Amino acid sequence: MKTAHRLLVVSLAGFTLWWAACSSSTAPPETAPTSRETLSERTDIVAGKVVDQDGRPVELATVRLQTTRVQALTDSEGRFVLAGMETGRSVTVSAWKDKYYCAKSENATPPIIDLRLRLRRYQVQDNPAYEWVSPVGENSCFSCKPGLTQVWLDSDAHGKSARNHRFLTMYNGTDIMGNKSSPTRFTQTRDYGRVPIPPDPRKPYYGPGYKLDFPDNAGNCAACHAPGAAMEDPYGTDPNRVQGTDKYGIHCDFCHKVADVRFDPSTGMPAANMPGVLSMDIRRPFPDDMERYQLFFGTFDDDNVPEEDTRLPLIEQSQFCAPCHFGVFWNTVVYDSFGEWLRSPYSDPATGKTCQQCHTPAPTIVDGRPLTNVAPAGKGGVERDPMTIHAHTFPGAGSGELLRKAVTVKCNVQRLNDSVEVEVRITNDKTGHHVPSDSPLRHLILIVLAHDDAGRPLALLAGDRLPYWCGTGEPQDGCYSGLPGRAFAKILMELWTEVAPTGAYWNPTRILSDNRLAAFATDTSHYVFAAPETGGRIRVTLIFRRAFIQLAEQKAWNREDTVMDEQELAIPPR
Repeated sequence: MKTAHRLLVVSLAGFTLWWAACSSSTAPPETAPTSRETLSERTDIVAGKVVDQDGRPVELATVRLQTTRVQALTDSEGRFVLAGMETGRSVTVSAWKDKYYCAKSENATPPIIDLRLRLRRYQVQDNPAYEWVSPVGENSCFSCKPGLTQVWLDSDAHGKSARNHRFLTMYNGTDIMGNKSSPTRFTQTRDYGRVPIPPDPRKPYYGPGYKLDFPDNAGNCAACHAPGAAMEDPYGTDPNRVQGTDKYGIHCDFCHKVADVRFDPSTGMPAANMPGVLSMDIRRPFPDDMERYQLFFGTFDDDNVPEEDTRLPLIEQSQFCAPCHFGVFWNTVVYDSFGEWLRSPYSDPATGKTCQQCHTPAPTIVDGRPLTNVAPAGKGGVERDPMTIHAHTFPGAGSGELLRKAVTVKCNVQRLNDSVEVEVRITNDKTGHHVPSDSPLRHLILIVLAHDDAGRPLALLAGDRLPYWCGTGEPQDGCYSGLPGRAFAKILMELWTEVAPTGAYWNPTRILSDNRLAAFATDTSHYVFAAPETGGRIRVTLIFRRAFIQLAEQKAWNREDTVMDEQELAIPPR
């Protein structure tokens, strides 16, 4: 017989407890006991009390039969009842409340009416002397959680944020071989003082760089790209000089030490000039203090290592991601995927989705099978429902699979006497923010080509053509400027040099245009071609490109495009 869950209510000495209980049938709940004496007659319960480290009762703590959905909330006296368990079979009972470490009691054998669970508050201070736990090596994340950590090492760009060649070459003003552009030239103006001027065209140029414009300042780039290293000096940490665990950028130990995120209460967003770690409350523990020797925030409220771990509700909310996914530079909003989500229907808690639901999806697949234990082989883990273990894959701009699922493209072609009309509709129906989002270098390129049966191109009579920044040259080389189609991007222009598009947003910029697709928005475009004598074909291709082609060539970045959708349609004959 299948096990079912049901809800029971207990009135105990004048107070009421609610709990989810397991039953071997779907029969209606039996009459609830009404006193301690009556409870003592039952053989399928675990009842007791949750107290804090000083022995005071803890109200509204979650008490759970570990790894199951059987749970209860404590009342004002810290009391709880769990029912529907197998008499005589030992179980582990856990307790948790926000701001406390987890707690557990092993080998609890029903019936019990006086189980006591003790919750300890985790520290309110941060320890700057703490040394980050490395993802790999001895006493590392991998040594305890090998499967989960390997998935993160293989998949997640966060773990490469301090070493990403696009980031470092933009920061340093070099290409990937280390060739460096000349220092930025400046001129003096009467109204604005010292301002930059465009690079000297007679000298080799390897693209812009923060350090070319501000050679004497480290900037605040590390606040997002190497936040663990930037904690003590967010505006003075050079990403080139980070050491040890911080070379992994946004590493495991850092993320699992974020206790809170600070927001402007009037906007629900981080403050404009507080990116990354500047908007985070970090709690590094005190290894020499047995009461505070370690602290990891996670998603389980029944963790099996209660001395170190606790649940943080924030870690499953989009707000957790906000500090590094909202960035304002010189009063121009450059990064805004969190704000785009917040303004979209996806932020509705009743019907929407969080960032984590798309970017840390369960289950975690290791060696082709769902992971059921995050810390196996005697490392303190327990077997769990694989759908409760989030995959640390964080798919994003580098994930072809995610990009191919991001939007829906629908095409229609019809023949009208001497012309052929093509309609292309692109709907952002699967993404909780704009497409593309965040980095202003990212863009989509829609290419609409028409040929007759002999393969000869048909002349475009009406419709958009792709702009110059899609590349001037041969299409086989990825240069699509002038072809029928439409491009989608946030285009920034530098105020002083008027370079556009630019990724040098550390300088004052303005938004020249922004036609990216917001969540649930649809773009419709039409193209009219000269009709062929007989039949022909229409090919519609939607491409995601991570950086503008001219900049990619300057930096010698890999320019491999991701085809998000491609369709071929027949032109009806006359």
